[in-house]
Amino acid sequence: MTDPAAAVDRARLATLHAAEEQRFVELHPTSARLAGEAGQHLLAGVPMPWMTRWPGSFPLFVESAGGGRFTDVDGLDYVDLCLGDTGSMTGHCLPAVAEAVRERTERGITTMLPSTDAAWVAGELSRRFGLPRWQMAMTATDANRFVLRFARHLTGRPRIAVMDWCYHGTVDETLGVLEHGRAGDRVVPRPGALGPQVDVAVTTAVVPFNDLDALDRRLAEGDVACLLMEPALTNIGIVLPDPGYLEGVREVTRRHGVLLVNDETHTICAGPGGATAAWDLDPDMVVIGKPIGGGIPVAAYGMSDEVAARLEGPMLGHDIDVAGVGGTLSGSALAMAAVRATLSSALRQEDFDVAIPLAEAFTAGIQEVIDEHRLPWHVQRLGCRAEYWFCPPPRAGAEAAAAVDEELDAFFHLWTVNRGVLLAPFHNMSLFSPFHTQADVDAHTSVFRGAVQALVG
Repeated sequence: MTDPAAAVDRARLATLHAAEEQRFVELHPTSARLAGEAGQHLLAGVPMPWMTRWPGSFPLFVESAGGGRFTDVDGLDYVDLCLGDTGSMTGHCLPAVAEAVRERTERGITTMLPSTDAAWVAGELSRRFGLPRWQMAMTATDANRFVLRFARHLTGRPRIAVMDWCYHGTVDETLGVLEHGRAGDRVVPRPGALGPQVDVAVTTAVVPFNDLDALDRRLAEGDVACLLMEPALTNIGIVLPDPGYLEGVREVTRRHGVLLVNDETHTICAGPGGATAAWDLDPDMVVIGKPIGGGIPVAAYGMSDEVAARLEGPMLGHDIDVAGVGGTLSGSALAMAAVRATLSSALRQEDFDVAIPLAEAFTAGIQEVIDEHRLPWHVQRLGCRAEYWFCPPPRAGAEAAAAVDEELDAFFHLWTVNRGVLLAPFHNMSLFSPFHTQADVDAHTSVFRGAVQALVG
């Protein structure tokens, strides 16, 4: 893979980055003050660890957000291409969701009984993803945990399988990688995983993405209950499937009696039914989280009739409350109202018909700048999600991880936010909603061009 260092003067990069750090501090005095106050009682000064990943020496504090933009506490406006790392890919503050949540809070938020919205939500999810039976959770992490439990129960097999350098939330069994990124390597904890609860070498089989032979060999051992995967990797950067790969995955899993689970939490960017519908996939189960509640915490998991029939017994059993699935607030009336309002007014085909062309224009603009400067870089797109790499496009997670250039990432993130455009804090990811415009795309292209010109002339 081409070394991006060949195109970038690292001393110049360091000088530019230092100047941008100073600019960030000067632009955001109120955020700086609030960050100092927050550090007195919040661990690392933030309410959630990932918030430390933002560019600059302290996080921005947001005053308000709406549509595809937000305003910080210093009164500065931004084009938001992060959208809560998919949590707000509908756009911020959907009017229908705000009204539904307000109305629901006045009639009772949670009773641990079904609300009148629940059946509608399940029916709509079934229509979109093609799987007939559904359950709700609070987060996609929870939904993935529950699915893994069900799979082990149904198959009697102890292990689950995931893709190398995948990400499925904070599910313990999924935080494993191949030691050197090669098929057959030892499974080890993912770098950065704190205090692993389980030995992933015991619980988990890991295979490289886009490698059907490796998947076939590993599943042939007969100890894997299910394969949990994104149809395209997203959380190590966008890694697209090779032609025919996903069809091969379905054939291999069926041949070895392994349940196939598509985690669509990020790949929902491909369309109203995620990659499952857009690419005509046929999984046994699907997990979807984040955006379906328009910002309200909620997730769901669907299953085929065959899987559902085998789970009806345990679901109706006396001990289901201690089965390791569920949660008192899962499927609350508030969550169901938010999902119904979201799916009625957002994430529809007409919304993707606006957002995807914007991502296409974003991709074209970035590629034009890359070509102008003859850089060995690449821009990748999946539906209304796009990102640029400082290397050619990877085919597997280990390649993507090895290609991460933290110095360049940090500089581009800081340069863009200092000029009113926010990228996702991980990689160089951008996400488009129907509230964005071509002017927002052009703003980023202009900022990106300025950063490249500052770096390489």
